[in-house]
Amino acid sequence: MKIHESGENYLEAILVLEKRNGIARSVDVANELNFSKPSVSRAMSVLKEAGLVKIGNINQLLLTDEGREIAEKIYERHCLIKEFLITIGVSKENAAEDACKIEHDISDETFDCIKKLINEKKSQA
Repeated sequence: MKIHESGENYLEAILVLEKRNGIARSVDVANELNFSKPSVSRAMSVLKEAGLVKIGNINQLLLTDEGREIAEKIYERHCLIKEFLITIGVSKENAAEDACKIEHDISDETFDCIKKLINEKKSQA
């Protein structure tokens, strides 16, 4: 299933919030992404219909297996692209911002090459 960039951002935000806080709620996603609560509510409905998100018994957002797979792929891309940009001299702030833009559009081939380069650099350290 092809998911839009905005959907990927929502899934990634849920994953990041889970890692940071142990739980993700719609209000947390709204704060994390600087979006309105109604916008997040609408997006969660769409992601729920697509089978990527479920609502837990305390109204927390839960990634389905498919949703988690997409979120983890995007998050890995974000982290490695950010690390790569910092390695080539980009400031941490700009690297984080640019990684958010690049992570959705970069080809698998290019990402795999960046990943290989970063991993080689780590193994040499």
